[in-house]
Amino acid sequence: MFQLDDDQQALADAVAGFCQETLAPTVKEDDEAERFRRELFTAMGEQGFLGVPTSEEYGGLGLGYTEYCVVLEEIAKVSSSYAVTVAVNGLPQIILSMYGTEAQKAEWLPKLASGEALGGFALSEPESGSDAGSLKTTAEKRGDTYVLNGTKFWITHGGVADVYIIMARTGGPGPKGVSAFILPGDAPGLSFGKKEEKMGMRASPTVELVLEDVVLPAENLIREEGFGFTVAMAALDSGRITIGATAVGLAQAALDYAGAYALERKQFNKPIIDFQGVGFMLADMAMKTETARLLVHKAAWLRDQGQPYSDIAAMAKCTATDAAMAVTTDAVQVLGGYGYTREHPVERYMRDAKVMQIVEGTNQIQRLVIARHLKRKYSAGA
Repeated sequence: MFQLDDDQQALADAVAGFCQETLAPTVKEDDEAERFRRELFTAMGEQGFLGVPTSEEYGGLGLGYTEYCVVLEEIAKVSSSYAVTVAVNGLPQIILSMYGTEAQKAEWLPKLASGEALGGFALSEPESGSDAGSLKTTAEKRGDTYVLNGTKFWITHGGVADVYIIMARTGGPGPKGVSAFILPGDAPGLSFGKKEEKMGMRASPTVELVLEDVVLPAENLIREEGFGFTVAMAALDSGRITIGATAVGLAQAALDYAGAYALERKQFNKPIIDFQGVGFMLADMAMKTETARLLVHKAAWLRDQGQPYSDIAAMAKCTATDAAMAVTTDAVQVLGGYGYTREHPVERYMRDAKVMQIVEGTNQIQRLVIARHLKRKYSAGA
């Protein structure tokens, strides 16, 4: 098993205790009701879980991505919906920390890190998913303002976030025409469409954003015009690590539940874990989970060391989310008919796992990213 140091283990224990006490009692009910509780988000902020890698200067813990992964894994063991909430709230913090002006950082980072504000990330559109560079939302420069028009789809925290980092077109076609802006959640002209009725992650709201002549001051532009695609891709590289960590936590929860069940459930006068068909399945589940964890932590370590990590982050996200899907599916199988009912959490684990293979770039896109890195590596004779 990946070995945490004493401080990391203390952090993991603190998060686990909080989640069992505060999140666990609401999970089943909120999944069925598709309910997001802002007070739980705020409570996580009060514990310091929302700004783990954000500088202490701006109200964060000033820790690394390794610790961020530890926190997300523990939250995901109880509620993957709220782990995704923490991860997505972290995207504006990543972007502003890397590219924001001092004024932008001072205004938003302390609020996002503390839970006073909830953040979102608006890149995808109805006809622009994997091909993010083809987005059509526009931002027209008018004097010292920009006027935004368009529609964004699949937006986590849509309708409840206090601020979004939004990508819009200020120039010609393709990635070079995309810019990034800070969009307050109460901006005049911003409205919200349907809330998606999802298979899983049902306590995490996903809503359409509609922009009709939304006026933003020029100081809400991040860096300069045409830099938005770079902003988005940098955020997604980091986000792939956090989604990977969330997937690891979900897989671990499914493995733990299935393993405990297999030890207690008896058929033919012995625990079903003693039957090779079940025992080998659990062994495979454990191997996939541990492999995913190690790769996620490698990506986090590389990021913390300031080394290139984009390809490893893609590997980690792809491996971990594929593992989560496989492990949660097998957990349902271990429980048999019981696993297919809402009496046990493994059916929710399985539903939650599916979307992780899609968000932050589909796993097909991850393989494309990895293949491009390999092409560059071998073309250089490495």
